[in-house]
Amino acid sequence: MNILLADAEATLRLGITLGQNLTAGSVILLEGDLGTGKTTLVQGIGHGLGITELIVSPTFTLINEYTQGRLPLYHLDLYRLEPSEVESLNLETYWEGFEVMPGIVAIEWAERMPYKPDSYLSLVLAYGNDGTRQAKIAPFNCTIHKFIPSISGLVDRSDFRF
Repeated sequence: MNILLADAEATLRLGITLGQNLTAGSVILLEGDLGTGKTTLVQGIGHGLGITELIVSPTFTLINEYTQGRLPLYHLDLYRLEPSEVESLNLETYWEGFEVMPGIVAIEWAERMPYKPDSYLSLVLAYGNDGTRQAKIAPFNCTIHKFIPSISGLVDRSDFRF
């Protein structure tokens, strides 16, 4: 599914829709150049989960945990890491829920991961030719069909187009 996002506010609203509809154990692998809206999307997810705490990119801390929403949000940023360094983080503890309460796992710069979970939502953000952003959403061994109507409902607004 490809979505045209008119501006940062549209990216935020897409994140809100995801946050309102994703279930515990969902993993979102985010890719895209600097400034394409990965953190903005995660801020929207947090808002959709009911998290009121300020969500910032964990570029230097690597992982931020937000636990006061409908579900916990685990926000990871792999920008500064090499794949071999990522492997030693044991990220599967987040999506398998072994050591943390199951929640939503959002990973920025996911292309640096040497391995992926069994199921995840791939979300690639890119710049459009006219200053817009484009989001390509692809589920892998998971389904998003139950909240596609929520995303489709946004098409009626001028900021989203499929």
